[in-house]
Amino acid sequence: MNYCSHCGAPVELKVPAGDSLPRHVCGRCGTVHYLNPKMVVGAIPEWEERILLCRRAIEPRAGLWTLPAGFMENAETTAEAAARETLEEACARVEIGEMFSFINVPHINQVHILYRARLLDLDFAPGQESLEVQLFEEARIPWEEIAFRTIGLTLRHYFEDRRAGRYGFHVRDLVYPADGKR
Repeated sequence: MNYCSHCGAPVELKVPAGDSLPRHVCGRCGTVHYLNPKMVVGAIPEWEERILLCRRAIEPRAGLWTLPAGFMENAETTAEAAARETLEEACARVEIGEMFSFINVPHINQVHILYRARLLDLDFAPGQESLEVQLFEEARIPWEEIAFRTIGLTLRHYFEDRRAGRYGFHVRDLVYPADGKR
């Protein structure tokens, strides 16, 4: 950040009074600009023992498979964000269920939240950010082509929970891997 979004003057990085971390502070109007983690929210759309996945049309990880998820917008709840992202990426309508996974990804300043969701019908298609969308049984999940570690972890927990006959709530801190793969 170089300039204040409030008055347009240059900002400087310093620890404001009463704070403990460096922030971008406007030298003219004194506005403190906080840069905080982004919320990535999505769904695990279920239909008769199958899960709806999207093949990404955009970077990062274009061409690989993921659950419908994306950045939360202002003025929406996490559940609303999950439903919106599912509609945008898979043109699919869902009923949002309980929160299933909460994964902190501090090395990229993100928090990933995924909800279980029930597809309301089979009327789905690729959205602008997807090349294709498809329902997968567990045995056909393209594990080697899953775009993000958070999605792979969530799917593994989902199938383990389903086999156990009960769904839990999974919280994890995802540290940066040595191989650099997200």
